Amino acid sequence: MTQTHMAREIAEIPGLVESLLTQNAETLTDIGRAMRALDPQLLTTIARGSSDHAATYLKYACEILTGVPVGSVGPSVASVYGAKLRLPRTVSVGISQSGRSPDIVTMTRASASAGATTLAITNHPDAPLGADADFCLPLGCGPEQSVAATKTFVTSVVAALAMLAHWAEDSALKAALARLPEACEAALLQDWAPLADRLVRAPALYVLGRGPGYAIASEIALKFKETSALHAEAYSAAEVLHGPSALVERGFPVLGLIFDDAARDGFRDTAARLAGQGADVFVTDSVLGTTALPRTAAIHPLLDPLLSVVSFYVFIEALARRRGLQPDTPRHLRKVTETV
Repeated sequence: MTQTHMAREIAEIPGLVESLLTQNAETLTDIGRAMRALDPQLLTTIARGSSDHAATYLKYACEILTGVPVGSVGPSVASVYGAKLRLPRTVSVGISQSGRSPDIVTMTRASASAGATTLAITNHPDAPLGADADFCLPLGCGPEQSVAATKTFVTSVVAALAMLAHWAEDSALKAALARLPEACEAALLQDWAPLADRLVRAPALYVLGRGPGYAIASEIALKFKETSALHAEAYSAAEVLHGPSALVERGFPVLGLIFDDAARDGFRDTAARLAGQGADVFVTDSVLGTTALPRTAAIHPLLDPLLSVVSFYVFIEALARRRGLQPDTPRHLRKVTETV
């Protein structure tokens, strides 16, 4: 069988993470210095799709690591509604694989006009987003031919986390980032076959996360829809009990992304409660009444959720094919979506 573009691009992730950190080392030092000098009171993010999930990851990581709040700004605020924001002592981070979606570019330019320092994270630094920004972190991924983003999602998150590590001068996070390429290699080998067997004919599921893991749950839910025509909804493990759990009945599949952080104990209780309602619960941990999925050994609480999405990408590419679909070319979608 011919290997899909998606499978090839997933396999490239460890090497691309290493090259991103190496090739942007000087730029990251400069950005960290500039961030400390600015001492921002707010970060805003501008993104859509998988890039917006990377932005959500940045939100949780920034707030946990630095205490600086992060807000997602709707791109249409500038491109459609023409509103003018006030952004003193703000860093606006635009994340876009292509770097040329009109609404992302327009909102980033509007943020600069509103007083913000702008940072672009993009695979095409010469496109308008990167060319206009005060700082740019190129992903260096080369062409991504599969419609479903994989390597650009992972490297976007890594770029954001590396920026935070240099801004906060956090030696533990820097050291963990240096070990991340090797950990990604290990993540590619994790086997989620029990989940594939359960979902090969399933119509729907919930995906749960907390903190940075919620960003990964959102990305995973999107990929279930894109590649496998499977209706997946992402929820915070704290929010699922506030209504959505009412739909959970016997046999309903739930994927819980549990990691070794401050949210672990409460998340495990939620997983056990859903299993008690009769759900088929799969978790990246060991919880009574659930099915455990393997995950790579922990290297840092802010990086561990990212490793699980690498394992998931291997899983979902294979699941899409088992469901009779072509993961490279999802129905009704194209690689670059330019919205206004």
